Amino acid sequence: MKMTFYGQFVAGEDQEAIKPLLRRHQALGVGAVLDYSVEEDLSAAAAERQELASCTSAAEKEPGAERREKQYRAHRGFGDRRNGVISARTYFYADEAKCDQHMETFLHCIDASSGSSEDGFSAIKLTALGRPQFLLQFSEVLVKWRRFFHQMAAEQGQAGRAALEMKLEVEKLQEALANLGIVTKAESQHWFTGENLGVSGTVDLLDWNSLIDSRTKLSKLLLVPNMKSGQLEPLLSRFTEEEELQMKRMLQRMDILAKRATEKGVRLMVDAEQSYFQPAISRLTLEMQRRFNRDRAVIFNTYQCYLKEAYDNVTVDVELSRREGWHFGTKLVRGAYMEQERERAAQIGYEDPINPTYEKTNEMYHRCLDYILEEIKHSRKASVMVATHNEDTVKFTLRRMMELGIHPSEKKVCFGQLLGMCDQITFPLGQAGFPVYKYVPYGPVNEVLPYLSRRAQENRGFMERANRERDLLWREVKRRLLAGSLFSPNH
Repeated sequence: MKMTFYGQFVAGEDQEAIKPLLRRHQALGVGAVLDYSVEEDLSAAAAERQELASCTSAAEKEPGAERREKQYRAHRGFGDRRNGVISARTYFYADEAKCDQHMETFLHCIDASSGSSEDGFSAIKLTALGRPQFLLQFSEVLVKWRRFFHQMAAEQGQAGRAALEMKLEVEKLQEALANLGIVTKAESQHWFTGENLGVSGTVDLLDWNSLIDSRTKLSKLLLVPNMKSGQLEPLLSRFTEEEELQMKRMLQRMDILAKRATEKGVRLMVDAEQSYFQPAISRLTLEMQRRFNRDRAVIFNTYQCYLKEAYDNVTVDVELSRREGWHFGTKLVRGAYMEQERERAAQIGYEDPINPTYEKTNEMYHRCLDYILEEIKHSRKASVMVATHNEDTVKFTLRRMMELGIHPSEKKVCFGQLLGMCDQITFPLGQAGFPVYKYVPYGPVNEVLPYLSRRAQENRGFMERANRERDLLWREVKRRLLAGSLFSPNH
């Protein structure tokens, strides 16, 4: 097994076993994003049972309870989140003790990154750290809150503008809130009397989002505007005491990991997940960035460029980092859940969140990347990992870095590929002095089998071609290095 798929896609069984590979890579200028890729080998039926149980609150089970929007509910047939997903590992909630185990695993991974890879990364997933019910609930709140802002903007004649260009006049907004019966003008006055909020007479999306911070706490029930009833109402009637504790523990685990990463000089990569979890994951990651990215980018958020809203998300978050003065850290990916996302949206009946074509996703990737590169040029307080196997995107990045005067030695732009794939991109970049990383899965053979089985599906016929391909790749690497032409127009 270790000589086949395991040896190709997994670095070794534990922290000691992976060190020789990490040292070899480091000698070639390639760093590591360590990813302990153990998955519980659940049957599809067991996975679905656990998912449905952990995504439904106690209040929702009561007779006559209000139900969440269908996109933000667990559904039979889509409980096993591994379906159609190849390159991402998946966690299912069992209990709090299991989440503590996952946290300990991530802590060991951070320690391993610190001890074996200079300036390395460690990858985490938030679904491993708590009950997914909270990610669903918080995602729905954030989406509804943002949607309400867009509805108000449309009423002020600003429909179709870019997210950051929408600015609501405070007077008109207060009148609209009063007319809807949500809050009187006098009561809403204190919403817009912060240090900066409303001083200009307008409120933009970042100002609007900040109201969630000032009016509520994550551990309290968040209020969302209901346009039909005209009331500001809680998303659910209440949390049980146990649910309240579970949410607090999830936030505590994130805090512990961020502190350990900071202490060890390791950067923490928060992986993106399904679109119905992602608004909450991004917001919680942003909260960590605000606290831990004051001096350098320690916490990295992940943006999926196959999402229609990717550019809006990137620009809004970059602008927040500008206003508050912290370092913006991001990994850009195309996305790992497309097939599953499309099928779920079609069957359950909500708008497909994914770009209509691969070409549109490529455009989105380059647009988001260019925005961040421009930010690096102007402020030097942003960092990006260009996580891609697409050679055209790598060429685009190298060209834009040269045009914008961003030198590889600044380490503001780095590249990332999966272990066992696209060595023809990774190693020439490393040898040429560009910061580049392999996403390095590791773990015991038997426990990474679920992950490997999906990689095997992705790479049918891979092993027949592997040796021949490796010889060809190394021949080409040596030829280009000797010729001094990396990624020349002819390739």
